[in-house]
Amino acid sequence: MSAGPPQPPSEPVWFKSSYSGGNTTECVETAAVPAGVLVRDSKAPDGPWVSVSAEAWSRFVGAAVE
Repeated sequence: MSAGPPQPPSEPVWFKSSYSGGNTTECVETAAVPAGVLVRDSKAPDGPWVSVSAEAWSRFVGAAVE
C-alpha cells in the first residue's frame, strides 16, 4: 500500500480503507501511532479525530470480521 509522500515523524500517516471503493461519501481513515490508532472522517482531514487504544482497535477489528 502506498502512503504518499513522506511525512515528518510527528505527523501520522493516514490510510483509507481498501473497501471504500468509489464511494467517497462514507469513508474513514486510520493512522497507527505508538498509543494505538487514530480514526478520522476522510471528507474532513483537518477536522477532529478519535484516538483508540491498540487493544480496543484489535477487539473492534476482530469483531468486525466475524
